[in-house]
Amino acid sequence: MNGIHDLGGMHGLGKILHTPDEPVFRSEWEGRVFAMLLSVNGVGHVNTDEFRHSMERMEPAQYLSVSYYEHWLHGLETLLYEKGIIAVADLDAKLAQIKGNDACQ
Repeated sequence: MNGIHDLGGMHGLGKILHTPDEPVFRSEWEGRVFAMLLSVNGVGHVNTDEFRHSMERMEPAQYLSVSYYEHWLHGLETLLYEKGIIAVADLDAKLAQIKGNDACQ
């Protein structure tokens, strides 16, 4: 397979910058996404191979425009929708609730 996610070894993308002091999670939400994956994987809802495949199915432009943990979030949402564990309407309602709470602060 040679998709957008197979960037390793491609030429012309520039040097990979490494910051030794960089934190594992740049934002609190990234740690939560990590924990969600561990949770759903630990109880058998998602396995590693299907999780990776769900990220690899992202549209190439989207894949290149979002961060590492946004790939993870997309993959988790995709699999949980497909398996019927969460419904789009439930997630949309929760997002609306969160946005409403943010507007009040």
